[in-house]
Amino acid sequence: MTKKAYYAAPLFSEMELQYNRYLTDIIKKAFPALDIYIPQEQDDINDKNAYADSIMIAKYDTDALLASDIMIAVLDGATIDVGVATEIGVAYQAGIPVIGLYTDSRQQGATNEKKLAALQNIAESQFSYANLYTIGLIKTNGVVVSDKENLLKSIHTYLD
Repeated sequence: MTKKAYYAAPLFSEMELQYNRYLTDIIKKAFPALDIYIPQEQDDINDKNAYADSIMIAKYDTDALLASDIMIAVLDGATIDVGVATEIGVAYQAGIPVIGLYTDSRQQGATNEKKLAALQNIAESQFSYANLYTIGLIKTNGVVVSDKENLLKSIHTYLD
């Protein structure tokens, strides 16, 4: 039986589209039998020269997500993309494991005394922030990793 994955990531800038192609190509190479649903490749709803209303988009992507065995969610950005966060909530409610990829380099230096002391000053945090509710939904039935190598290991773990 073919395993299915849902790939959730921001998809509105050329940078985001290129990164999504890059990362999903790596995943496809590592897991050739894995059927990956990638929303940006769904022209019925994501061809921005065409038209798809909110109900069409929600139904199309939600149906694909609910048919998946795992969800891979890119959490990078100034905040977690609102669509990705919504999809994480759907996956949580359906009991679908989520593997979150959070590569923000500001996570480094957690023992640096100056960085820790800076937390006492308003607006001087040297660390990144991800919404803890959304992270909690992921960690309840999944994992958050910080690089593509651990992403691939986690995919393997959750597919076995």
